[in-house]
Amino acid sequence: MHDTNELKRQVRQMLVENLMLQIQPEEITDELPLFGEGLGLDSVDALQIVVALDKSYGLKIKDAEMARAVLKNVVTIVAAIQSHKPS
Repeated sequence: MHDTNELKRQVRQMLVENLMLQIQPEEITDELPLFGEGLGLDSVDALQIVVALDKSYGLKIKDAEMARAVLKNVVTIVAAIQSHKPS
């Protein structure tokens, strides 16, 4: 049972720590794109996020299509965690 705002905070923290980003977690807004023009992450970063989500939340991202859908931004990651783990 995860509070959505707390989960968003945890996901931001996980991104900063796992990817060693040189920004504060609060600088990552809910709908900031993680790849491309947003945060500018790459495929290596995506792999690190996939591993971190599996380790922290048991969320398994099975293929590239699912990764594109889940790893868009903080909101989509949180939604995937919440749908994976019933509250």
